[in-house]
Amino acid sequence: MIIRKGEKKDMKAVLELIQELATFEKEPDAVVLTVPDLERDGFGENPLFYTFVAEVDNQIVGMVLYYYRYSTWKGRTIHLEDLIVKENMRGSGLGFALYSEIIAQGKKDNVRRIEWNVLDWNTPAIDFYVKSGAKVLDDWRVAQMDETGINQFLSKL
Repeated sequence: MIIRKGEKKDMKAVLELIQELATFEKEPDAVVLTVPDLERDGFGENPLFYTFVAEVDNQIVGMVLYYYRYSTWKGRTIHLEDLIVKENMRGSGLGFALYSEIIAQGKKDNVRRIEWNVLDWNTPAIDFYVKSGAKVLDDWRVAQMDETGINQFLSKL
């Protein structure tokens, strides 16, 4: 197993992992992102995200995608957008290795918080995070506005 920084050439495999996650999360048709989007957004002059990938036998079988945020209470933070391991590789230690890599990146960057979302029905992930020392907050709700909501909101102004 090799954990390394993701490269532009890895984005096809990264997108395949994202699609696998969408299927696992019961939204197989939700991904509209493309390989060119990932290449542009992650490898331009001002990257919007960073990745680590996990390789086994020269095949990418896992990844973690993250970006930097700014908290008015904590300063610079990391948002862990997704940690994905191919289904047939789950339980092999790859997820833990990727998770450890992002925690180490946060320490290296001197961030004061690393945060992510987890679905309330994904109890194995919740149990893992709590066991690792993370707090899973019950009193916060995620708010999102999709493209339709944005357009509807702006049309009312």
